[in-house]
Amino acid sequence: MLPKYKRILLKISGESLMGDKNSFDPISPTIIAQYAQDIKQITEMGVQVALVIGGGNIYRGMNEATSGIERAQGDYMGMLATVINGMAVQSGLEKAGVYTRLQSAIKMEQIAEPYIRRRAIRHLEKEGW
Repeated sequence: MLPKYKRILLKISGESLMGDKNSFDPISPTIIAQYAQDIKQITEMGVQVALVIGGGNIYRGMNEATSGIERAQGDYMGMLATVINGMAVQSGLEKAGVYTRLQSAIKMEQIAEPYIRRRAIRHLEKEGW
């Protein structure tokens, strides 16, 4: 069966990475492994998958008046949380044999490529993607 779409964008919430809501672990290895297997099945059908991952399991925006954290600082903290989740999902995908690229709008070249829209599209267009 041919897939309906050649390329999809999948949004994963940070909260969904937690698994059991009674656990204090913000990232469930079981959930990561299941997502990796699900995504692998999709890629094996010939579908290119781009992921956007939230960070709500690690950091949820706070009201500046109650937290004392300025809005901009809180936004940066949320962006760091998304990179942490991205690294966790990347690890799970690579363990499952799925080639990945992690990109971030915040410069941190030791762990993620800088997000540049044209670069992201180029990665998807490369042979093997």
